[in-house]
Amino acid sequence: MSVLAELPFSLLELATVPTGMDVPQTLQSVTEHARHADALGFKRLWLAEHHNMAGIASSATSVLIGHLAAATENIRIGSGGIMLPNHPPLVVAEQFGTLQALYGDRIDLGLGRAPGTDPITSRALRRDDMRAERFPEEVAELERLLGKQVTTDKRVQAYPGAGSGVPIWLLGSSLFSAQLAAMRGLPYAFAAHFAPRYLRDAIAIYKRDFQPSEHLSEPYVMACIPLIAATSDAEAFYLATSSQQRVMALMTGQPLFLPPPVENMDELWDIPTQAQVQSFLAMQVAGGPASLKSKLEALVEDLGVNELMFTNDIYDRQKRLDALEWVMQAKR
Repeated sequence: MSVLAELPFSLLELATVPTGMDVPQTLQSVTEHARHADALGFKRLWLAEHHNMAGIASSATSVLIGHLAAATENIRIGSGGIMLPNHPPLVVAEQFGTLQALYGDRIDLGLGRAPGTDPITSRALRRDDMRAERFPEEVAELERLLGKQVTTDKRVQAYPGAGSGVPIWLLGSSLFSAQLAAMRGLPYAFAAHFAPRYLRDAIAIYKRDFQPSEHLSEPYVMACIPLIAATSDAEAFYLATSSQQRVMALMTGQPLFLPPPVENMDELWDIPTQAQVQSFLAMQVAGGPASLKSKLEALVEDLGVNELMFTNDIYDRQKRLDALEWVMQAKR
């Protein structure tokens, strides 16, 4: 049996706006994407919080979580993540407590310690103290506010939220959150879709230092990787040029709309830029059904993860839906 057969597959959604589409059309497409993923048996779909990024429509993350939870039946919907420096823990607890009250045990709260934007926009989000150094204490506060055991020795409670037990995940792209997740006994997700450099070190540290908790008795780690699934390797490599172009735009401070694929990237980048883009996308898996299966099997055996999460940056909306079917076929 393939190592993929019982391994949960999940999705990360940035609500990236394709060139030629507007935000309403994009959000409708995201909804169709979530419904299709739900029907195919994906474990969870998370939305990433970004601000002041033209081409990314997931800034109101909790609003979109509620919308997609209402549009689906079984798939877990959550944040990948809520950028905690932008939000008071009480507000987050109330929002996610409300989401769980509405949609039951299908809501995940993934937390990140970066602002997900530039410094000027961070200040515009109006937190008085947005230091990332407060992340550990604010995670602990959220655990208290959302914990199944309602404490009565604190004057501030989250209603809804108190006693809900909404699952908290820590997200990371370096080693800090791996250490914190291990210390607090929380599940951990690594953002290898944009920061592959520390992936293996972070997983090793998390597993080595993990302390059992009321949340988990043993480590649970997920890796998020860029995935391009298609009918053949050649088509996948062609479709992947869209994400390559978007990474180039990110590196040069340009809007992040998802462009259509191109036949020849050599007409768009020079050798140093190509090296930068390929480093950014070092964990990308692209291919047709056969190579996709073998690449994912090798990846899981190498990393020893409990779950894989994928980005699905494909310009053509139908091919994006089709990609979900191709990746689920890799389990067979």
